[in-house]
Amino acid sequence: MPRPSAPRLLRAALAVLTGLAGVAVAAAPAQAATLTQVSSFGSNPGNLAMYSYRPDNLPAGRPVVVLLHGCTQNASGYFTNSGWRKYADLWGFGLIVAEQKSANNSLSCFNWFQAGDIARGQGEALSVKQMVDHAVANLGADASRVYVSGLSAGGAMSAVMLATYPDVFKAGSVVAGIPYNCGTACQSAAQSKTPQQWGNLVRNAYSGYTGPWPRVAIWQGQSDSTVVPANGTELMTQWTNVHGVAQTPTGTTSLPAGTTLETYGSDVVRLYKIAGMGHGTPVDPGSGTDQCGTATSYFLDTICSAYRDAVYFGLDSTVSTPPGAPTGLAVTGTTNVSVTLSWTAVSGATGYHVYRGGTKVTASPVTGTSYTDGGLTASTTYSYTVRAVNAAGEGPASGAVSATTAATAPPGPAAPTGLAVTAVTDTSVALSWTAVSGATGYHVYRGGVKVTSSPVGGTSYTNTGLAASTTYSYTVSAVNSSGVEGAQSAAVPATTAATAACFTASNYAQVAAGRAYHSLGYTYANGSNQNMGLYNTFYTHTLKQTAPNYYVIADGQC
Repeated sequence: MPRPSAPRLLRAALAVLTGLAGVAVAAAPAQAATLTQVSSFGSNPGNLAMYSYRPDNLPAGRPVVVLLHGCTQNASGYFTNSGWRKYADLWGFGLIVAEQKSANNSLSCFNWFQAGDIARGQGEALSVKQMVDHAVANLGADASRVYVSGLSAGGAMSAVMLATYPDVFKAGSVVAGIPYNCGTACQSAAQSKTPQQWGNLVRNAYSGYTGPWPRVAIWQGQSDSTVVPANGTELMTQWTNVHGVAQTPTGTTSLPAGTTLETYGSDVVRLYKIAGMGHGTPVDPGSGTDQCGTATSYFLDTICSAYRDAVYFGLDSTVSTPPGAPTGLAVTGTTNVSVTLSWTAVSGATGYHVYRGGTKVTASPVTGTSYTDGGLTASTTYSYTVRAVNAAGEGPASGAVSATTAATAPPGPAAPTGLAVTAVTDTSVALSWTAVSGATGYHVYRGGVKVTSSPVGGTSYTNTGLAASTTYSYTVSAVNSSGVEGAQSAAVPATTAATAACFTASNYAQVAAGRAYHSLGYTYANGSNQNMGLYNTFYTHTLKQTAPNYYVIADGQC
């Protein structure tokens, strides 16, 4: 294993376990459009390089996919061998290929294990986001159709982008990667976390964000000895919990090359399991529409993942004409603070945008044919139109309708009962309460201040980002289908635990200090028994003490 002298590079050397060796770069097809480096795209705090690819005659307003290579790879090699160029040309969308520099990491791995590079608004994550901003502002990309895909270290970084910028990326794929903010322990052994704990890692990446969350496709070779197959299951657990769906598949499909596809919820999460495949990006060289890529080191001849991902992202449309104007726009309900609308579906539309007084009020297209506009003023008249959307863009506006909000609020649902504290940590409080008849959601208040930006769908909530050893007071209110909020419950107090102690040291030092033990050459955390990797001085982890003689791996979390 390489041993760079700089401390940052010593930690970066751990990423060799992502196992990506250099790749041969095949000659690009003879076309006018080429992969082009963008020299300036923002402050670039992560010191990354940006490359872009725009197929010939690509109009403005088309989708864009961000690609993230693996260790020792580069932008050109991943662009050439992964197969994504074929579909960019075929279906008309742009590509951004981010490239790591050896000055940041001796193996040219994205620093998926560095706390300063995986947080929103910082480091490499912000650099990639700035690449998207540049593509939208200068290359004609559609800000509402941005996607990301990456392999191994790039797959882990793809999970980083989906977690830290869910407001930017509509969907993404993680190929032979690891769950967000799991640290280096994940790649070599399964981890013991509940679905809620996995999901909290993502939710804490952008505190206060309530959705919509990006859809996620996960690819995992079942004979991968570099990133163990448990990571595929743990990624699925993380993102199904974020989406609020069960960890039981809603569908299972057999695909070519020994591939099993499991879908979860309403296809918001996909898990592709490829029997017998090792570590790499699945490709399937050939001229068929569903074939792509070049078989070489860490591009494995099995099934074309780029094709499946492009279809999953909705990029396979050859539609060149926006849809027609919606008809039948009508006001179906009003309260003192909201207006509910409905309209007739438009053939070929993939979604709809709602405009109030000529200003768009939907951040992303509505997939159904109804919408409730909230936060309005009582006894006020508003004018609404709706536009249909497809792959070619927005169509013309519908006829306008007006709606006047009510003067007073209708009666809300009853106050919830049974509010109780179910768990506390040094930074969080978990609550539960009894369901209220007629309620469609609930708001949680801490010290009289609402902490939920939108109603919680269930009867439990975890409030995070709190101070240790501090007492808080909580109440809960119910909300009905009209958006009317009822009275608040009786208050309950909750006191967070004392600050958990964190210890960062080499595996050897952790064992010497009595926080871990070693067996058969590997190091394990006391209590949780989490695998910390080889027992030596070159592996460094942060252990967090959550109970007497009980430690968990907390890399980048303390």
